[in-house]
Amino acid sequence: MRRKELIISILLHSLFIVSVYVFQGVIFPHMRILGLVPLLLPIACTGVALYEGRYYGGITGLFAGILCDVSFNQPVGIFTVFLTLTGLVVGTMAETVILRGFVTYYICCAFVLAGSAFIGMFPHFFITQVQSVPIQEIIPENQSIPVQALITTAVQQTIYSLILALPIWFFVRALGNRTDRISPSGRMY
Repeated sequence: MRRKELIISILLHSLFIVSVYVFQGVIFPHMRILGLVPLLLPIACTGVALYEGRYYGGITGLFAGILCDVSFNQPVGIFTVFLTLTGLVVGTMAETVILRGFVTYYICCAFVLAGSAFIGMFPHFFITQVQSVPIQEIIPENQSIPVQALITTAVQQTIYSLILALPIWFFVRALGNRTDRISPSGRMY
């Protein structure tokens, strides 16, 4: 890939990730459904990795993970590591094992969103005391979060995010279908 094409590609990917970040952090918090905000950066990272390969997927995952860690109240670096590994794994699988298409994209997004939801729940297992009782039985002064509530929230957030995976797919697909592109591995897409 020539230097000019590489610079344009990096700028397009950066603009795409920043745009998704703005939608996730600025617009969708005002459009809550059942108090939930969708996760869009893991979807974008998965799509780029699927259609662009492990190099772009890993770099995009690193960038998206840093943005997630900046905006979420999570342990430092957890989303950076998770989304970087996601980009590398999905990109490698796309180059070797799985087909690139909408169904594969959607299945990969479901797995990545489930992993992201688990990462979101994980600190609550150790920071607060988790109980296995219905929400109605919790005393208001008690700060514990029931396991059922965590799982229900994770499933609802995953479904809400999967609904928004469709519009992101069009952008990821368009980004991956640019003409006269050659991947770092030398394969023409």
